[in-house]
Amino acid sequence: MVMSLFFFYSFLCFVLLISLCFSSSFDHHLCSPTETSALLQFKQSLQVKSDYSLCDTSFPKTKSWNESKDCCTWDGVTCDVLTGHVIGLDLSCSQLVGNFHPNSSLFQLHHLQTLNLAYNDFYPSSIPHNIGRLTNLRHLNLSYSTFDGKVPTEISYLSNLVSLDLSYGFALQLNERTFEAMLHNFTNLELLSLFLVNISSPIPVNISSSSLRYVDLYDTNLQGALTENFFLLPNLEMLYLSYNDLLNGVFPKIHPSSTLLELSIAYTGISGEIPDSIGTLSSLKYLNLQQCQFSGSIPDSVGNLTEIRELILSHNHFTGHIPSTISKLKQLTCLDLLSNSFSGEIPEIFSNLQELRHLDLSKNSFIGPFPSSILSLTHLEYLGLSSNSLSGPLPSNAGMLPNLTELDFSYNSLNGTIPSWVFSLPLLSSVSLQHNRFRGLTDEVIKTNPTLKDLHLSHNQLSGSFPQSLVNLTNLVTLGISSNNITVDEGINITFPSLSSLFLSSCELKDFPHFLRNMKTLTVLDISNNKIRGQIPDWFSGMRWDSLRFLNLSYNSLTGYLPQLHFHNLGYLDLKFNSLHGPLPSSICNMSKLSLLDLSHNNFSGSITHCLDSMVELSVLDLRRNNFIGSLPPFCAHSTLLSTILVNGNRFEGTVPMSLLNCFRLEIFDVGNNAINDTFPAWLGMLQELQVLILKLNKFHGRLSSRKKFYFPKLRIFDLSCNKFSGSLPARLFENFSAMIKLDDGDKGEIKYMEQLSEYSMYEDSVSLVIKGHDIELEKINTIMTTIDLSSNHFEGVIPKTVKDLGSLRLLNLSRNNLKGPIPQGLQFNTFANDSYGGNLDLCGLPLSKQCGTSGSSHVPQPSESYFFSGFTWESVVIGYSFGLVVGTVMWSVMFQYRKPIWFVEFFDGLMPHKRRRSKKRALRRQT
Repeated sequence: MVMSLFFFYSFLCFVLLISLCFSSSFDHHLCSPTETSALLQFKQSLQVKSDYSLCDTSFPKTKSWNESKDCCTWDGVTCDVLTGHVIGLDLSCSQLVGNFHPNSSLFQLHHLQTLNLAYNDFYPSSIPHNIGRLTNLRHLNLSYSTFDGKVPTEISYLSNLVSLDLSYGFALQLNERTFEAMLHNFTNLELLSLFLVNISSPIPVNISSSSLRYVDLYDTNLQGALTENFFLLPNLEMLYLSYNDLLNGVFPKIHPSSTLLELSIAYTGISGEIPDSIGTLSSLKYLNLQQCQFSGSIPDSVGNLTEIRELILSHNHFTGHIPSTISKLKQLTCLDLLSNSFSGEIPEIFSNLQELRHLDLSKNSFIGPFPSSILSLTHLEYLGLSSNSLSGPLPSNAGMLPNLTELDFSYNSLNGTIPSWVFSLPLLSSVSLQHNRFRGLTDEVIKTNPTLKDLHLSHNQLSGSFPQSLVNLTNLVTLGISSNNITVDEGINITFPSLSSLFLSSCELKDFPHFLRNMKTLTVLDISNNKIRGQIPDWFSGMRWDSLRFLNLSYNSLTGYLPQLHFHNLGYLDLKFNSLHGPLPSSICNMSKLSLLDLSHNNFSGSITHCLDSMVELSVLDLRRNNFIGSLPPFCAHSTLLSTILVNGNRFEGTVPMSLLNCFRLEIFDVGNNAINDTFPAWLGMLQELQVLILKLNKFHGRLSSRKKFYFPKLRIFDLSCNKFSGSLPARLFENFSAMIKLDDGDKGEIKYMEQLSEYSMYEDSVSLVIKGHDIELEKINTIMTTIDLSSNHFEGVIPKTVKDLGSLRLLNLSRNNLKGPIPQGLQFNTFANDSYGGNLDLCGLPLSKQCGTSGSSHVPQPSESYFFSGFTWESVVIGYSFGLVVGTVMWSVMFQYRKPIWFVEFFDGLMPHKRRRSKKRALRRQT
């Protein structure tokens, strides 16, 4: 009995002791009160912004932090199980926002080994200098944390770091001294990521960390020559130096290495040839040399890179042939040789490259037939062979490309019939065959292909009716058949229910295609430069294309009144070179989304005073060569986006509207050939972007103002000819023409062109000259075409000496005025022939034969010279809006029938390589 009681009480004591021990252990916190307090203070110094997230999944980890729990159990906190010290803090993606205090309590965690604050927002805080106090840190990650300012030198004190990630530090600057100290002190460093940190210094010579495996210096503004420092690191696996355009030098000789797996020096200034030693990188899986300055041939040793998966050599100056040793690279998934100078036939090396997914040989000088070995690449997804000189037909069968999604053979000389496989591969979504010599399509009707979305066949030699073989491609979104001899039969049944963009320009259309009635989703419609005659049919103008943004009907023979158009979201409307007449319909004036309106070269009439009220997004307005009357509309009264205004060749009267002062983006203003009756609008000089001002052939009168605030800072073409201006030429006016005094610093002698971009096309400004009755059109206004024409006015007095300071002036015409005195000498003035001064009998000095101080008559030009410049005048500044380059006419041969100043010929002769003749159709229309 006694023994039983003894055992019972003993057991009871044991249970009580155990319960006390457990109770004691639950109440005891492993984390020290000091570190708990430090963490809570850090939490209180920041905010949690629930709607802020840079991660796919974000969670406010500090939400679980409170004093009732051991800090070692808090989210993101790791403690040493023996000492209880906080050794790890991972607050990445925690939606933390606020100012990171320089003396943050975080720096009291002296035992911290890992600190990760990535993907939070501490802007505009700088990385605190006290970061150097955390000397036990082994892993520091501040990426995507929006720190600002300089990386403190104290960060180099963290000599135990194994990984340092400051990537996506868009606003961080790392000076050269700190950068060198880091690479010298971090002897244990394995990972260094400074992606997008602004270093702006050379790669340090002394790199002490032989442990480095991963180095990312992408887009850090590295400078100087690439050295072999990194390539000597024994454990380096990944090196990224891309997007450092000031990094130059040559590719260093590679020492044998079995560790380097990925190397990218794309978008740098590194030049020279690839050394044969590249073949020693036997473990390399990724090599990217895109957009550098490499030249020469690819060494055969590239065939030793048998583990490589991506080889990207695009946008360089490589020449020669593709080395046959590439056939050894059986792991290759991407081969990109785009935009080089490779030549010869494309070798049949692809049969062994069965893992290829991406093959791009575009923009080279390859010749010969389509390489048939490509057809064996069963995993190929993208195939680009565009912009070469490939010839001959395509193979008739390509059933071995089951995974191809995009095919681009454009800009070659391929011919024959386009085989059916081009449209029927099971995963194909885009086909580009434009600018070739294909004469026809397969006769067989192509089966429905639900994947094919984009089909480009423009600029070939297709002829006849619209290809019936395409009618089953019912999921097409884009269809381009421009510049073919295609007609459309009225009764053809075509339904493309998803079609968004249709290009049928420069074909043989005689009517509006009736199948357009079936298309409800059009965004872009181009049927320009066809043979469509007569009025715009009611069914077309009545279409409800709510999504239509681009409509081009130019260069046809449309007549009659322009009907009401119900395309309320139209942003681009081009009707130039037709025979439309009458007033503008109210629907045009109410198109609030228009950014470009070109009605030039028609017979429109009436007033447009209030037509611009609703066009709040208008950027380009071209009304040239019509019969509009009344006052000029109040430009920019409701919008400030106008950059080009062309109303040359109408019957506008009145004055230049002061509302133009609101057109702060205006670059071109041409009101020539009207009946404007006004004084010189000197106030236009306040428009900072104005480059072309043409007031010729109007009724402008009075003196030229030269008030200092009207200084025309970017003016390049200034034409006041054939008006009634009088008085002296103010010296201060020409003194203000900054753009004519010298070329822009960025020009460096290169010819650049004024151009603008729309949502759907590029259009370029151009200039026409009338010389002896012939229209000479230079397609584009270039930034060095600086011109002053003040001829046929009543100017008097001396030519200001400030005119000779216009060092970039190329054309000058002061003829037929009442000027007198010596002609300024020096600089560009010495290039102007006597024709520039004809009709001013009291001028003297070179190039005239009359010497100053004598009573002899001034030089009388020879008949051909006088006639040449009597017809000289700037016709207009015109603007082209078709896709690609604007097609213009340059009747250069006309000039060689007459005598002309040598400097004039030399100047325009330098521009001629950029010019092409206008099409016969367009030339005939201009003549009529």
